[in-house]
Amino acid sequence: MTDPKLISLLTVYDTGSFTQAAQKLSLSQPAVSQHIRLLEAEYGIRIFERTHNTLRLTREGEILVRYARRFQALSHNLREALNSQLRKVTNLTIGITHTAESNAIAEALARYVNLNEHVSIKVITGSVSQLYEGLKTYELDMAVVEGPNLDERFRCLMLDTDRLVLAVAPDHPLARHSMITIDELKKEKLILRLPNSGTRAQFNSSLEAHSLRLSDFNVVLEIDNIATIKDLIRRGFGVSVLAQSACMDELNKKKMAALSIENLSMVREINLVYSRDFNHPEVLREIVKCYNEVRQDVGE
Repeated sequence: MTDPKLISLLTVYDTGSFTQAAQKLSLSQPAVSQHIRLLEAEYGIRIFERTHNTLRLTREGEILVRYARRFQALSHNLREALNSQLRKVTNLTIGITHTAESNAIAEALARYVNLNEHVSIKVITGSVSQLYEGLKTYELDMAVVEGPNLDERFRCLMLDTDRLVLAVAPDHPLARHSMITIDELKKEKLILRLPNSGTRAQFNSSLEAHSLRLSDFNVVLEIDNIATIKDLIRRGFGVSVLAQSACMDELNKKKMAALSIENLSMVREINLVYSRDFNHPEVLREIVKCYNEVRQDVGE
């Protein structure tokens, strides 16, 4: 259903060459060039500029490529939906953050699939901003994000609330404490998530609210992988500010301890965000039910 001209456009953009695009599409180079000229004539714009033997999108071309990707994703989703209807199988693509990889949502989705044999789920991991972009382009059916819904174009269901804690090794001198002061925290080696993570952004905001800066602390490592951070904590290489939900397994098994940070309130929502035209309320209800069951099992 996607316009062949748009397919040529995206292939030229991805390969950076009319020749390579033609080879990939099994077309002649003049045919690919003609597609681009027809698009330029249709929209009254110039799409590419050639500089030093390289192709560069114009600003108008960037807009066209962005929307072409959306058309492509919509076309793919349409085919998937029609095929699913014919096969009586539902395919869902759900985005989760790196934090959500470690909490109850992954198990809840597995439980949901177990209970619904006709459903298959593809899970894509990314930052909160990447997940919202996936929702906008219809590459994602829904996303699990920490924090409030950031875009009124989407709806959301609150799954849970979570809070950021200081995670330390069980043999850390402060492990038996319930709280750490800011002055004590400044003396610790901090292993933090990368700047584009929601966890890092919330920690920074909490510090700024008390006229503190991250440069006031001893940040020794920045890592995106939560499992790696938890492993380094357990081995005594430092401490970290993490979502409590991401540490529940370690906390329950006494492999880690969690402390509040004095004066820093870092509670946040965990929301299931979805498009306003996602017309499957029964799917949403069942996922929420599975999530609550998993949380109850963990609590027991």
